[in-house]
Amino acid sequence: MRERPAGIGLGLALLSAVTFATSGTFARSLIEAGWSAEAVVIARVGSAAVVLAVPAALALRGRWDVLRRNLVSVGAFGLLAVALAQACFFNAVRYLPVGVALLLEYLGIVLVVGWTWAVHGQRPRRLTVAGSVAALAGLPAVLDVTGGARLDPAGVLWGLGAAVGLAGYFVIAGRIDDGLPSVTMASAGMGVGAAALLVLGLAGALPLRATFGEVTFAGQRTSWLVPIVGLSLVAAVVAYLTGIAAARILGARLSSFVGLTEVMFAVLIAWLVLGELPTVVQLLGGVLIVAGVALVRVDELREARAVHRPPARPAEPALVAEA
Repeated sequence: MRERPAGIGLGLALLSAVTFATSGTFARSLIEAGWSAEAVVIARVGSAAVVLAVPAALALRGRWDVLRRNLVSVGAFGLLAVALAQACFFNAVRYLPVGVALLLEYLGIVLVVGWTWAVHGQRPRRLTVAGSVAALAGLPAVLDVTGGARLDPAGVLWGLGAAVGLAGYFVIAGRIDDGLPSVTMASAGMGVGAAALLVLGLAGALPLRATFGEVTFAGQRTSWLVPIVGLSLVAAVVAYLTGIAAARILGARLSSFVGLTEVMFAVLIAWLVLGELPTVVQLLGGVLIVAGVALVRVDELREARAVHRPPARPAEPALVAEA
C-alpha cells in the first residue's frame, strides 16, 4: 500500500518538471513578437498568483499570523526567487537556446554550496565537491567556448543572473516557517515579484513592452493569449501545484531531485516546438552539469537520512555517515 503513494508522488514530480519545462518555449513566442522579458514575467506570475490566491487563503485556514511572521522572507522570495530568477531567465532566452539558458540557471544549486560554505562555514562533503566540480567542468562545454556555437555574452550573463535567483530560491525557501503552506508562499511570492517588476517598469527602470496581435508558436500563427495561458496555467499553476503535492508525498529533497528532469524535458520541448537542438559538445556539457547537480542532491539526501536515522541500540555498532 505504501508503494502506490510513492508512485503517485513520482508521477506528480515528473508532471511538475514537464510543465515547468514549457515556460521557455511559451515565452520565446511572446519575446519574438515584441514582448519584453519583464512583461512576460509579470503576465505569467501575476496571473498565477491570482489563480492561486483562493487555495492559498484556504490553506492558511485563518492563520494569518503565520503569513505576517514571514512577510520579510516572502518578500525576499518574491524579489529574488521570482522576479530576478524569471526575468533573467526569460532575458537569457532572448539570446540563447532554451536548454542552454536553463542549464546556466541550474548552476544556482552549485552557488548554494559555495554560499553555505562561505557564510555558514558548512564545508561540503566529498560527493558534493565532486558534483560541483563536474557541474563547473560542464559549463565551458555548454558555452562551447572552442566551437562554433557563438553564444551571445549578454545571454550568458542573463543566464548566470538566473542562477543567482535560483540559489536565492533554495536559500530562502529553507528558512521559511514550516507552518506557512507552500501554496501560500508560492502565491504571495509570485504576487510580490509581479508587483515589483510592474512598479519598476512603470517608473521606467525596466522595459515593459507587450503586443496583442498574433504570435508564432510551434510554427503556427495564433493569438497571443495561447502562450499567456500556457505560461500562467500550465507553466505556473499546474507546475507549482503538482510540485507542491509531490513534495508532500516524496519530501522536498527527493521531489527536487526528480525535478532535475526539467532540463531534459526543456531541451526536448524546445527541439520539438522550436527546432532548437544543442550541439553534441553542448549536450555533453549539459550531461556533466545535470550529473553534477544530481550528485549534490544525492549527497543532501544521504545527509538528511543520516541526521534522521534513529540512534543505534547499545548492543549494535553506531552507523557513521561518510564525511
